[in-house]
Amino acid sequence: MDLMEITEKERLSREDAAARLHALADALARHNEVEFERGGLRFTVHVPDEVDFKLEIEIGEDERELEVELKW
Repeated sequence: MDLMEITEKERLSREDAAARLHALADALARHNEVEFERGGLRFTVHVPDEVDFKLEIEIGEDERELEVELKW
């Protein structure tokens, strides 16, 4: 059972999506935790030195999907 799950979906320009990915990558590279702010609340997620990394690409007739997952 999940203790907490936060899902966020929004439409962004390719450049804005890249900027968010860069910010997340920079935080992962510099710190052992990542901070998120949603709805006025700040969440801190501890990230260990090693994580499981999954990259999934799905190509359909009408839609493409690129999914990146980090798990520990």
